[in-house]
Amino acid sequence: MKVMRIEGNHKLSGTIKISGAKNSSVALLPASLLADSDVTICNVPEITDTDVLCQTLEYLGADVRRASESVVITPNTITNKVIPQEYTSKLRASYYFMGALLGKLKHVEIYLPGGCSIGARPINLHLKGFEALGATITNDGDKFIVDAKELKGAHIYLDIASVGATINIMLAAVLAKGKTIIDNAAKEPEIVNIATFLNNMGAKITGAGTSEIRIVGVEKLEGCYHEVIPDRIETGTYLIIGALVGDQLKVYNVIPEHIESLTSKLEEMGSNLEIGSDYITISAKDKYLPAEIKTLSYPGFPTDLQQPFSVLLSKCEGVSKVEETIWENRFMHLKELEKMGMKIERNGMVATFTGPNKLVGTEVQATDLRAGAALVAAGLAADGVTTISNIEHILRGYEGIVEKLTDVGAKIKIEEI
Repeated sequence: MKVMRIEGNHKLSGTIKISGAKNSSVALLPASLLADSDVTICNVPEITDTDVLCQTLEYLGADVRRASESVVITPNTITNKVIPQEYTSKLRASYYFMGALLGKLKHVEIYLPGGCSIGARPINLHLKGFEALGATITNDGDKFIVDAKELKGAHIYLDIASVGATINIMLAAVLAKGKTIIDNAAKEPEIVNIATFLNNMGAKITGAGTSEIRIVGVEKLEGCYHEVIPDRIETGTYLIIGALVGDQLKVYNVIPEHIESLTSKLEEMGSNLEIGSDYITISAKDKYLPAEIKTLSYPGFPTDLQQPFSVLLSKCEGVSKVEETIWENRFMHLKELEKMGMKIERNGMVATFTGPNKLVGTEVQATDLRAGAALVAAGLAADGVTTISNIEHILRGYEGIVEKLTDVGAKIKIEEI
């Protein structure tokens, strides 16, 4: 078993380059199947999630070549076969093969997706969208069979502004006949990045980044060159770490506008921030003003940053609150933070933090990806040594996290025990 050991209380200074967005890459790789010729996707992070998706592409018969940060995919050699649990159980984003294969070949058989256990994550909105486009859906145990003689554009209203459903319906609709409207669409930057990719291939999509996305179906899509946007969640995680233990820590290759909900909150708490065109520099303070956050869909405070952000509340004087509105199991990290010395009370989906608290290293467990990021942040700020188990969760979403932190002064390593 691999664990991550962190010797805490070292100041971090220097620069950290942000990788391509995980939440964009995991949709772009399956979306490449929609093209009839080679696709090159640049700035793809080397994480286990993208590794599994590339393996799935190869399983389907695509030729996948990785060179540095780019992935080149030849999709016109694929065969449409059942995607087994061997691939789908490893990450939630495997469901994007549903929209891509349905759009391209009008048929897909796939087992239920896996991923972090952060709450009920039904795909009913995805299936509702596919049905509106003309598909029939059969549920055979843990396997879904989605089939259509042809796909026709439709007006689809999403009950919740779901990122996954918005993207999956886009993938299915770009080759459908006629016009599709997705109403109450999610607005995340990753959706804009994916719509740009599809348009570069010849799709006709407008309105991405707003609540109404319009798609006019085309007959075919061709390959293109596309760059993944910087990862706003990785950016936010390192900024939070900088607010804990940074000494002029510079985080660059970022789009500051994508994380204004975080930076505005950090400024409100009294953080030392310098925001440039593509970088943010931050230094730690001994104490911060208390804060309250409520997770919301973009442009609100991201649920993916709620867990790392909660660690920063250990340095706030007084009472701070966090309300989680997206995932019901996204407080599993709180028990681990209490082991490290934080004073936390939970009432349903609201957690109350009383600080300041002195963090002390101990043995903790990463229950999911962002909980793991929170424990890394806590370990870096704690006295003594923190040992994190279940680190496969962390490696799913943070490219080169040990190397990036070591380069700026952290004492962190992965060990086999």
